[in-house]
Amino acid sequence: MVPLSSGFGGLKGRWKLHRQSLEKGREEQHARREKKGREMRETRVSSREVVVRLSSLLSHTPLTVLEGPQGIGRHRARDSVLFLFGSETPGLSPRVPRETMLLQRRSGISQEASLQGENNETFDGMKAEDLERKKKKEEKAKEKELKKQKAKQKAEAAAQTLKEPSNSKKAERKSAKRDNVQENAEDFIDPATPPGEKKKLSRQMAKQYNPSAVEAAWYAWWEKSGFFTADTGSDKPPFVIVLPPPNVTGALHIGHGLTAAIEDTIIRWRRMSGYNALWVPGMDHAGIATQVVVEKKLMRERNLSRHDVGRENFVAEVWKWKEEYGGTILKQERRLGATLDWTRECFTMDEKRSRAVTEAFVRLYKEGLIYRDIRLVNWDCVLRTAISDIEVDSIEIKERTMLKVPGYKERVEFGVLTEFAYPLEGGLGEIIVATTRVETMLGDTAIAVHPQDKRYPHFHGKFAVHPFNGRKLPIICDEILVDPSFGTGAVKITPAHDPNDFDVGKRHNLGFINIFTDDGKINSNGGSEFEGMLRFEARVAVVEALKRKGLYRGFKNNEMRLAICSRSNDVVEPMIKPQWFISCSEMAKQALDAVQEGKVIITPKQFEAEWFRWMGNIRDWCISRQLWWGHRIPAWYVTVGDDASDGFGVYNNHWVVGRDEAEALEMAKGLFLGKIFKSLKTRMCWIHSFHLASFLSL
Repeated sequence: MVPLSSGFGGLKGRWKLHRQSLEKGREEQHARREKKGREMRETRVSSREVVVRLSSLLSHTPLTVLEGPQGIGRHRARDSVLFLFGSETPGLSPRVPRETMLLQRRSGISQEASLQGENNETFDGMKAEDLERKKKKEEKAKEKELKKQKAKQKAEAAAQTLKEPSNSKKAERKSAKRDNVQENAEDFIDPATPPGEKKKLSRQMAKQYNPSAVEAAWYAWWEKSGFFTADTGSDKPPFVIVLPPPNVTGALHIGHGLTAAIEDTIIRWRRMSGYNALWVPGMDHAGIATQVVVEKKLMRERNLSRHDVGRENFVAEVWKWKEEYGGTILKQERRLGATLDWTRECFTMDEKRSRAVTEAFVRLYKEGLIYRDIRLVNWDCVLRTAISDIEVDSIEIKERTMLKVPGYKERVEFGVLTEFAYPLEGGLGEIIVATTRVETMLGDTAIAVHPQDKRYPHFHGKFAVHPFNGRKLPIICDEILVDPSFGTGAVKITPAHDPNDFDVGKRHNLGFINIFTDDGKINSNGGSEFEGMLRFEARVAVVEALKRKGLYRGFKNNEMRLAICSRSNDVVEPMIKPQWFISCSEMAKQALDAVQEGKVIITPKQFEAEWFRWMGNIRDWCISRQLWWGHRIPAWYVTVGDDASDGFGVYNNHWVVGRDEAEALEMAKGLFLGKIFKSLKTRMCWIHSFHLASFLSL
């Protein structure tokens, strides 16, 4: 268990003093209430005495009650006295009538004097009776006050006992505080603790909570003491979880904090439940993110690109940066108090993990799950690498919008549908098409219409002519791709730069023409007029060229989704490239069956539809990257004497995969038995190791 800081004895003593203070306050409040009640009772008794005596006096005096029109306002007799009695008058008996009585004294002063003696006797009798009652009440009040005095004396005696000198330092500090002695600020500050030693605490608890001061030094002591280290020789049942490795370039955010909190709760619970618990920490080398950071650093400090310094020197720069700046997030995990076993910390580029990635690749290749093919991929022109589907973000564009794109000084136009005409072969007219990426028309190889569209039956089987290079474009019918209600109903087909067009090219055996370089410029296939232009600069140039040829037909706003790379914020360019892929269809089927058969339950249930949509439309995963920082693919390309072309990677069946070059050479000899070897080369292509390791675990 994780040790907790001390200081509970001080809290107990403070609570005792606080409780005594509360009891004293309650006693004083009770005394004030008793005093007030006693004063009110004495006032009530005095009022009753006056009323009783006045009533007795009036009972011996002739009275006349005036009623009717002789009301109070009309009576002006000089020898009359007016008394008003009611239930609101303090001290009156309930038997006193509520009506107004006008009392007039008829007798003279001599008559009043004759009755004085009798009245005095009555007053004296009543006074004695009232005094006796008052005396009894005062005696009871004195007894109650005496009890309170005794209780108060006991409380003062207990407080005095606490104030007496004690050998305990805590008692001395408490006594000094109660006596309002001058406080020393240093008593509230924790003394410095050497790294790895148990935290040294201040003499007194600070008045305010300071998390930096409270949490300091504890974790280093826990880690040095081995509280989180799993025992390999233990006979306890094992329990192991892995911290999802954060990127080496990353910083802690709320997602990391949530994951750490949940996993820390689980591992602590298992540890306290008697398990030999192990929580493995690690860090991902973050191929793309790290390479971008170091490239920017080189450009900022030395005005050099990675191509200027070369691969070996660049990788050395990355390792240097990793040791100096990487791993900030793991320090933040320590600040969270995560009980990770740091003796088993992993890095996805260390020797053990590198061997594991190579082993995974070789096994999956031999099982037929990994293969190499020329297919359409998500290409980042800034990073100059293929990226996976999950590294692509989409933004919604409602209408014509100018956006900032990396590498361009001016903003680029998106959200428009551009219409232009292709002239038909033989001067038979024209066919108007619409596109959101007009620059890709340089790589068009066909035009598609819907077979049931009544506007174009006479175009079936005809050819259009490309206005810039003279290439013939067949007009084909495709009911899968073409929506007659969208645009003009005629669609330009660029198989090498659009996923839907790629499928059409496969169905109709069309040509695949790549018009972009790896850094997003127009290559020689785009024509000499546009070669060397950046792709979005070529967009403007193509529109101007169409206008000059009289083929431009205008534009209109178009709602669309734009693919953006989550790493570089560059606009993703679909490009046809030879890459390494992993087959996902069989694994996706197993995942679908698991949910349908109830082996896996998705909560909330409405997310099952998203699961089925994703797994039902999954594509084979591109696991190769054109990076310099990462795991190299353990594949070699073989050239033999009878190859028609010596170009690198021309033949897909000339690739061999092995754990090292010696193993690859043995495989090549068996594959090309009796043929003359020219070379055995590897290519600068790297694995997206995180995805590969995930597939191996499946």
